[in-house]
Amino acid sequence: MAARPPLVALKDVRLQDGQRPLFDGVDLAIEPRSRAALVGRNGAGKSTLMKVIMAQVEPDAGDRSVQGAVRFSHVPQEPEITGDTLLDYASSGEAERWTAEAWLTTFGLDPEKPAVNLSGGETRRAALAKAFAEEPDLLLLDEPTNHLDILAIELLETELVQARCAVLVVSHDRAFLNRVTDRVHWLEGRRVRTLDKGFVAFDAWADKVMEEEAESLRRLNKKIEAETYTFYRSITAQRTRNEGRARALEALRQDRAERVRDLPRELNLGVDSGVASGKLVAELKGVSKTFGDRTVLKPFTTRVIRGDRLAIVGPNGAGKTTLVKILLGELAPDEGTVRLGANLEPVYLDQSREGLKSDMTLWDALTPGGGDSILVRGVSKHVAAYAKDFLFQEGQLRQPISTLSGGERNRLLLARALAKPANMLVLDEPTNDLDMDTLDKLEELLESYDGTLILVSHDRDFVDRLATSTIAMNGRGDIVETPGGWTDFIRQNPGFLKPGANPRPQDREAADRAAANPAPSTAAPSAPKKSPGKLSFKDTHRLKELEGLLVSLPADVARHEATLSDPGLYARDRKAFDRATANAERARALLAAAEEEWLALEEKKAALTG
Repeated sequence: MAARPPLVALKDVRLQDGQRPLFDGVDLAIEPRSRAALVGRNGAGKSTLMKVIMAQVEPDAGDRSVQGAVRFSHVPQEPEITGDTLLDYASSGEAERWTAEAWLTTFGLDPEKPAVNLSGGETRRAALAKAFAEEPDLLLLDEPTNHLDILAIELLETELVQARCAVLVVSHDRAFLNRVTDRVHWLEGRRVRTLDKGFVAFDAWADKVMEEEAESLRRLNKKIEAETYTFYRSITAQRTRNEGRARALEALRQDRAERVRDLPRELNLGVDSGVASGKLVAELKGVSKTFGDRTVLKPFTTRVIRGDRLAIVGPNGAGKTTLVKILLGELAPDEGTVRLGANLEPVYLDQSREGLKSDMTLWDALTPGGGDSILVRGVSKHVAAYAKDFLFQEGQLRQPISTLSGGERNRLLLARALAKPANMLVLDEPTNDLDMDTLDKLEELLESYDGTLILVSHDRDFVDRLATSTIAMNGRGDIVETPGGWTDFIRQNPGFLKPGANPRPQDREAADRAAANPAPSTAAPSAPKKSPGKLSFKDTHRLKELEGLLVSLPADVARHEATLSDPGLYARDRKAFDRATANAERARALLAAAEEEWLALEEKKAALTG
């Protein structure tokens, strides 16, 4: 059967972005019913290329051909919701009102909800509902999983796989792309390469392409060396002033300059875990939280130890941020106790980007106190040099933040957060808008980080790669903790996040056992249950002593450190300085030993009581 003509085709498209060439000979074809990923670095021009496809941006050169009257629907990175209600918005384009209502319901939205004060997830779902309701021939999605929870992402995956339209999607979410795509368009070096396989095959293919290009550049360098030697050493060339050979050598050098210019710049990430925290970072015992009539957190107990990598997952609004604030001691629970470890220096990367004002410049954001330098992990660094580590050009430093892309704004947040020493990193949706190369660098950084990591994310692949433990919240107050990442959690707790699912895994297991082994009509007398064990009197007494020490010793450490914070103490009284230093070290050692002993006794107690 003959191949169907593409819906849209670009041929040798070229486009300048000011002085910078954005596209230099882009060829791209989108076929009916295809589901393609468009991948590339932040700033490569993926969003602009989508606009060229839809004829919203006119290229400087090249051809764009369209098959008939192709209908487009587009969900941008930051949709704007207009109209009085969500239904007004969703039916404001080419969609029938009843179709728009059906799709809003599919995405879990009330069609009559006012189109104001929407959360990020509601905005995204409304934009997706509008796009599907328009029944396009080509659906273009720019970072569609941003602000969606995992259940909404899985729903979107199902709808895309079943869709009759062609799909072109820009996304950083590897798990999402693995499930929905059957080909990949890679925008790299101002051109597009196409892989006629799904994203699952992309990494191996891209590595091979880059190896081939590196080898080609190496051969070009060798050829230039040989030609240069011949040109300057050849008596004939010098006497006849061989202009043809000179032009050929200059062309080779120009070719090399073009290739080197297009080599991707490397992100330079670093993090300093600072002074080690105590072994215990946080302990929650029977903690619960309610807002009005809504229970966000039913009684929950957990312990976070230094070096843990804890992921917190669940639907939007389930209470993940509430749990993080309780873990940090910023929010008091209604019931239960919270014990925080000593010497905690947390840094919190907030998904809301509240610290970034749109009229603020990049320079202002990096130097909130003014000046031209920033303290980076204890060392002063010029703001332009530090910005370059995060792939910002010097010309961007005086531009307002409103001109930055979503990925650039997230890189700016990372730059601000990672400048400070921190023995505890709290990252709330850190993957939003970041390209995959930046994500890979961030993963490498976090894998080598020796502090404590708390990660709130809907990116399943990111959680799988980093988490040693996963806490899941289902939005009904129920909460479970399992070792490992997302895949381990979902294997042990299938259906936990689904609406109306059995809340606790142990409840489901009991029900499954009862169904598989129905009780006989005449039950035999059961064996008496073994009573749980308990700590000895000596251990119980020691545990109480340690709990008192864990309250008093941090205060001792703080008191000695306050004495040492006097800048004139060393010059004024060397002996007093030495005495305060020794006292502080001794208090820290006593605190660390008390924490170790307390943890050992708590674990022993838990083992005895089952």
